[in-house]
Amino acid sequence: MEVSHTLTNLIIFVLAVYVGYHVVWNVTPALHTPLMAVTNAVSAIIIVGAMLAAGLTEGVLAQVMGTVAVALAAVNVFGGFLVTQRMLEMFRKKEKNTAAEGK
Repeated sequence: MEVSHTLTNLIIFVLAVYVGYHVVWNVTPALHTPLMAVTNAVSAIIIVGAMLAAGLTEGVLAQVMGTVAVALAAVNVFGGFLVTQRMLEMFRKKEKNTAAEGK
């Protein structure tokens, strides 16, 4: 009896979601920014893989799915950079207003 590749890929996907959820959920708040940077790097690798999948396939459905994967990964990367920027701004010291202190 042979197991289909689709079932194997589905099992791997479900396990990856489960492990990823538990890994991210247990991260302390101090490590969220480095974790976001790593996720952005992984998403950039996914974009390269999706472009290869979209460009090297012959079927129309596979090309459409690859293009959708590129678009979704790009949204993930840009959104991740925005979130990381906002998180880093929370750690910056606020400058005191020197004009208000002189009064």
